[in-house]
Amino acid sequence: MAHPDHALWKEGWRANHIPFHLTHVHPLLTRFWAQLDLDTTQRVFVPLCGKSLDVMWLHDRGHQVVGVELSPVAVKALFKAAHLSPQRESHGDLARWTQQQLTIFCGDFFAMTEADLLGVQAVYDRAALTALPENLREYYVAHLHAILPADCQILLLTVEDLDDEDDADDSMCQSSEIAALYSVYFSVELLHAEYHAARTVAPGEEIETRCIHKAYRLRRAPRN
Repeated sequence: MAHPDHALWKEGWRANHIPFHLTHVHPLLTRFWAQLDLDTTQRVFVPLCGKSLDVMWLHDRGHQVVGVELSPVAVKALFKAAHLSPQRESHGDLARWTQQQLTIFCGDFFAMTEADLLGVQAVYDRAALTALPENLREYYVAHLHAILPADCQILLLTVEDLDDEDDADDSMCQSSEIAALYSVYFSVELLHAEYHAARTVAPGEEIETRCIHKAYRLRRAPRN
C-alpha cells in the first residue's frame, strides 16, 4: 500500500534520524514476554522492526523470528549488529533476508501474506502501530488479523503522551483507541501501565513529554 510517509520513513533511516530507536532491549518485553507462555523454539513475528535490539533478544532465546521493515538501511544495520551475513532473495514485492532462524522481509507490510507467517505463534509489536499514520492504523490491524494464524497472540507495547490538562491516574486504563482498533479482531487485556514523568537534560529543555507506557496481551479471534 503506497503512502507518502514511506519516503519520509526511508529518508529518516538514510539520514540516521531515528529518535524512536532504543539502544537497549525494551524492559517491558523482558518483563512480560513470559506471560505468553511460548515454547522458546516457536515462531515470532515482529512488524515494522527497524533494527531493534528486541529482535535479537527474541532470536537469542531460540525463537524463529520473522520481521518486516520498509527501510533496507535498517535491515542491513540489524544483521550487521548481530554479526550475521544473510542471504537475500526476491520474494514477490518484498526482499527476503535470511540467516540462522532470522528472516526479515524488506518492503511494505501490506505486501505480506498468510504464507509468510505460517507457524507464527506470537507477535511482538513495540512501535508498529504508533509508527503508522492514523489513517493507516485501522488497515494495519485488519491486515495483521488477516495474515496471522488462528491461534496467534500479541504482546503490544504502546506509549501514550499526556497533554498538560490530562490526569495521569485517569489514563492508566485501557486506551480507547486500542479498544476501537483491536477489539473487532482480538480480545484485549491490559497487563501493565506505568507513568513516566517528562525528562529533561538541562533546565527548561524538554526531550520527552510525560507519558504512560502500557503492555497489552491480545488473542486473535476466529475468522467468521
